[in-house]
Parts: sequence; structure tokens; C-alpha cells
Amino acid sequence: MDLYTRNNILTVILGILIILLSYFLYRSIVDPYQEVIEEREMVERERHRMELVRDALVQYRNRRGNFPPTDGGLDSLVQFVKTDEFVVERADSLFAFMPPSSYDADSLVLSPRAPHNEFEYTLNDTIRPRLYLLENPGTGDKIGDLQRTTLLNAPNWN
Repeated sequence: MDLYTRNNILTVILGILIILLSYFLYRSIVDPYQEVIEEREMVERERHRMELVRDALVQYRNRRGNFPPTDGGLDSLVQFVKTDEFVVERADSLFAFMPPSSYDADSLVLSPRAPHNEFEYTLNDTIRPRLYLLENPGTGDKIGDLQRTTLLNAPNWN
């Protein structure tokens, strides 16, 4: 094999190697960034779902005069959302889920992140006004507080 042919073969091999290494470099930069974007979107969907539960709790209090009790509170909230005439008529506009999810009263109190844990709800009915705490067990996100009335209906991520 002469020198010219050998140089052409080496050039082709090195060109292919450069293209492959460039692709791997590109993927090593883009993939972690894509994961960060997906995580931000998931956090936004979780927080939006918690805000929808907060809105449902406010509707529950406005229609029934009080927040649901701690024991079975989120279950009674789902029942309220499914049976109250005012809420049923306006449910699609009151509780618009973020895409790709669509409104479903049964999944209102569930986190959109797998394994779809139920939000944790606690009511402090020993003080006036009654206060509640809604927490996402997978994150540190919460709405409300059990001691401070100034945090009623206030999320901790603002």
C-alpha cells in the first residue's frame, strides 16, 4: 500500500472518529440540561396541582363553612368536587390541569410525579380561623401553616 492510499484511509477513519466523539460530547452537554428542564416542568406541574387543591379547599370552606377534617379530609374534598353542583358545573375551568394531564376529580389530590403519592393534609381546628397545611411528601413544597394565620392559603415557594 502506498503512502497516498494509507493517508486517505487514516483521514477517513479520523474523520469518522471526530464525528463520533463530537456526537458523544454534544450528548454529554445536552442530556443533563434536558433532565434539568424536565425536572423544572415536573416541579411546576406539582405546584400547580397543589394550587388546585388549595382552590378546592377554599371552595369547600366557602360552600360548607369550614375546611374538611384531617382524617379523610382529602377524600371528602374529592367527594365534594364530584358532587357539589356549583363546582361540578365549573370544574373544567376551576381545576384546569397542566398538560399532558387532563382534569379528573379522583387525581386532584395526587402528585403528577410517579409514584403519584397523595398530598398530605392536616387541619388545625384548635384556633380561629382554622388553619390547614397541605404538603407534597416528595418535596418540601407546602401550602398554608398550622400556627401562623398570615400563611393561610400561602405557598412556601413564592
